Amino acid sequence: MSERSAPTLDDVARAAGVSRATASRVINGVVPVSKPASEAVRRAVAMLGYRPNVAARALVTRRVGAVVVLVPETEERVFSDPFFPSAYHGALEAFRHSGIHVLLSMAHPHDGVDPMLQFFQSDHSDGAIVISHHGQDFARAVAASSRPVVFVGNPGVPGLAYVDVDHVKAAATATRHLLDRGARTIGTITGPMDMSAGVERLRGFQQALAAAGRSGHLIAEGDFTFAGGDEAAYGLLSHHSDIDALFVASDLMASGAIRAAERLGRRVPDDLLVVGFDDSVIARQSIPTLTTMENRPDVLARTAGQMLLAKLGGHEPESPVILDSRLVRRESA
Repeated sequence: MSERSAPTLDDVARAAGVSRATASRVINGVVPVSKPASEAVRRAVAMLGYRPNVAARALVTRRVGAVVVLVPETEERVFSDPFFPSAYHGALEAFRHSGIHVLLSMAHPHDGVDPMLQFFQSDHSDGAIVISHHGQDFARAVAASSRPVVFVGNPGVPGLAYVDVDHVKAAATATRHLLDRGARTIGTITGPMDMSAGVERLRGFQQALAAAGRSGHLIAEGDFTFAGGDEAAYGLLSHHSDIDALFVASDLMASGAIRAAERLGRRVPDDLLVVGFDDSVIARQSIPTLTTMENRPDVLARTAGQMLLAKLGGHEPESPVILDSRLVRRESA
């Protein structure tokens, strides 16, 4: 078929029985359209073999038809932690029927905010979802920008949209479970203290112990990696042999903590109870399997994507969106 005879947007609108404007809204995916109209347009697009002219659309809309998932973490971390593939899948789901491409960009957290900021402000995307950010520098830098952005995790800067889990409540639930299981001396391995998740999970742990009249001073900082959990747990258990339970701020670190306990001759759960966080595939594959707090990265990122899609359509989504977490009981506690 020659370009002259290629189906046009008007052809799609006629075949779908809708206006040209409605067909354009469905194809561009930036303004909500009723389900029947959307389905009619998609059927017409498939039947006619319509392909939008991306360059022309970009000139008219001043958009490139792509968003980016920004992850300020190393490639090693992103590809070894199941949190990130699941989160990216959730972002893809949010934009699946929008015609908008979802890019992935990583930047080493030690490189500062400049690489991320340059990409965010470039013409490579129309908006961004930011996952696993450290500190508030990047959030402050983008707060004054008109480019749409949604964070997974509290950015700590007023006015920026975000979706998150109630980490304080979830960590308190995990800690109370250890108390209910008869734990006498409970320690914790936190996430990084430059991340809101690390700070809030520690706060929930300490609040639950304080409410029970216990001390929450047995703390080791981790980095959300297997090796970090191993190292932190080994140091904590070596110096405090009376610890009989650990709340660990991620499943990956909890798996490392179990290995450290084994090296010290401690058996889980006989000698040491362990509760993780995330309910990732790691929790189901760990030996023993991990009791953990639910944290759905796919749901978080899909929700962030839906919020970003609303922003691209000129609507301001409700923010923040705070999700609950439930305790998933398995063998480790």
